[in-house]
Amino acid sequence: MASERRIDPEDGVAYSWEDFSEYYRGKYKKKAIEAYWEECKVVKSKKKGAAKGKAKAEPKSKAKAKAKAKAKVKAKAKAKSKPKSSAGNFKVCVCGGAGGIGQPLSMLMALDPNVAELCVFDLSVAMVPPAGVAADLGHLERKSKVKGYQMELGAKPIDNLEECLTGCHLVLVPAGMPRKPGQTRDDLFKINADIAKGIVEACAKYCPDAMLGMIVNPVNSVVPAMAELYKKKGLDPMKIVGITTLDIVRANKFVGEETGKNATFINVPVIGGHAGSTILPLFSQDKTAKTIPSEKIPDMDKHVQDAGTDVVNAKNGKGSATLSMAYAGARLAKSILAGLAGKRRIECAYVKSDITELPYFASKVLFGKTGIAKVLPLGELNEHESKRLAEVKEQLKGEIESGLKYAEANSLAD
Repeated sequence: MASERRIDPEDGVAYSWEDFSEYYRGKYKKKAIEAYWEECKVVKSKKKGAAKGKAKAEPKSKAKAKAKAKAKVKAKAKAKSKPKSSAGNFKVCVCGGAGGIGQPLSMLMALDPNVAELCVFDLSVAMVPPAGVAADLGHLERKSKVKGYQMELGAKPIDNLEECLTGCHLVLVPAGMPRKPGQTRDDLFKINADIAKGIVEACAKYCPDAMLGMIVNPVNSVVPAMAELYKKKGLDPMKIVGITTLDIVRANKFVGEETGKNATFINVPVIGGHAGSTILPLFSQDKTAKTIPSEKIPDMDKHVQDAGTDVVNAKNGKGSATLSMAYAGARLAKSILAGLAGKRRIECAYVKSDITELPYFASKVLFGKTGIAKVLPLGELNEHESKRLAEVKEQLKGEIESGLKYAEANSLAD
């Protein structure tokens, strides 16, 4: 198994068992990884007999020298496959880290083996001081050093976050106001876009190469607004990532409940956007989900779309999806950090894209050493999904427009 290489159908690349198992470790159990490995096509190598005959014909001294050289190359390749010294020593900041999503998200990031330094930033009006969250997390049995940063309400992040953001590799932004009853998404966008802009502005100055994971709602409008502002500033808009992972997590869970299977082994891609009808789970692209009778799929689809409202109702309007959002945010963050460390990771995310006619779209994204390595195509859609895709685009188009207009009317400060 060690020397054999097999092609992972997910990206068509051949991997050794070591690299293959390392990638899927943590996502799936060992038995499931081994079963998937057995399904992958073996890369054919040269016939052993021919190689043996050739070796026999060579003089002993030559064969010995060749074996030595081969061992050297093998050792070099093994060393090359190991992460560089910078891997596993990343600096991460959670902006809004003392809030309902921010606290559990900060805890999950403090537990991540790739995080060496964690900054918890929030306003002085937060439910608890960020320094308190940092002190609490500082007692965990992990290598990460945690520090809290506080800013007064009304102050500008660009004037206060130099130490907090300098050297950051990943900034997660669950900051912003929750949607109130009777409030439109446009009303919410006007408030939260300004909050997001303040943080993005500071990131542009102090950590322009960092990846920014946006949880600020409405994501469908906030991400295009912030990415276009980055572009206007001469920075890479692909550094701005909309975290839609909770839609995937929910789709996986609901499929598991419907089929009686373990959700850990289910991976339903969810494309489009991150609100209501813009959320499109591609059940046909998961081997477990596609066993569900077609007549049940529309209800499953709607269940994923309305899941956030279900949580708000279950909490009697006293809260929203905070714990599951933190879990989902940490899942994407973990993949981004693994990518930066040189381990390929694929997750769905809402980013600047050219795979449809819309400039921003959620789909599978390959994360690598510089962040987003590639936005992957949608793949094959069934009749239901194709019909829904047209609806998604129609709704998403207007929400993207709101973000683009905001970016046109604003600029990031120096």
